Amino acid sequence: MNLQRNILLIIVILFLAVVFVSGCSSRNELNRHPSQIYYSKHARCRMGCRHIDENEVKEIMQDGKINYAKSELNASDSCRQKYAMEGYSHDNQHLRIIFASCNGAVTVVTVIDLGYEWPCDCR
Repeated sequence: MNLQRNILLIIVILFLAVVFVSGCSSRNELNRHPSQIYYSKHARCRMGCRHIDENEVKEIMQDGKINYAKSELNASDSCRQKYAMEGYSHDNQHLRIIFASCNGAVTVVTVIDLGYEWPCDCR
């Protein structure tokens, strides 16, 4: 009887630990496989100027690293958080892409080529 109670107690503690850890990590994580990707008008303009296509955006979303210094993750509403993801695309552009995630969808806010200053007039 004591053994069964101890086993049940251990299972409950492990379950609560898993729930706690997964809840903590998801608050500061970008959904790298969203159900939908939207592009702001500004992002589309910058993508055109900087020769960045949707495949490169997806590459950085999936494989890039979060630059916490350039991200805005302190908003209490998770839909207002912005993730600055950085990495190299398949054509070796060093990119920073700003993503906003809300309700399973991700919006590309802007794209930046860190290796070259492209002429661009996006207003």
